[in-house]
Amino acid sequence: MANHEELVAEVKNLAAAPSVYSGLKDLAEQWLAADGTAAQANLTALLRAALKEDVCTIDEVLPFFASDEAKKAFGEEAAAQMLAQGQKVKAEGGKYCFCPACTAGAKILEMLGE
Repeated sequence: MANHEELVAEVKNLAAAPSVYSGLKDLAEQWLAADGTAAQANLTALLRAALKEDVCTIDEVLPFFASDEAKKAFGEEAAAQMLAQGQKVKAEGGKYCFCPACTAGAKILEMLGE
């Protein structure tokens, strides 16, 4: 397991990620606010469970980046760029989505021994 300061820094990265959804951001902020208290252990378990559900694999996001839904959400050019980046990540052996929230979440899970 990583040291506590590294974990705190990565949870801050998660909370600040533009791609994090509000529920996970709130949980990360609660975890940070509880730093050093007895409540943090329970929040760590909740954060771990949420991240196990929410961190997307590269194989999960590639079809989305290729979809009409992504083109509508991000614009055709941005969706094409995300698809190309995702394909590059996969070709280089990457396992997880490359967005800031998934990147931070995957690091946190690794630090927690997942």
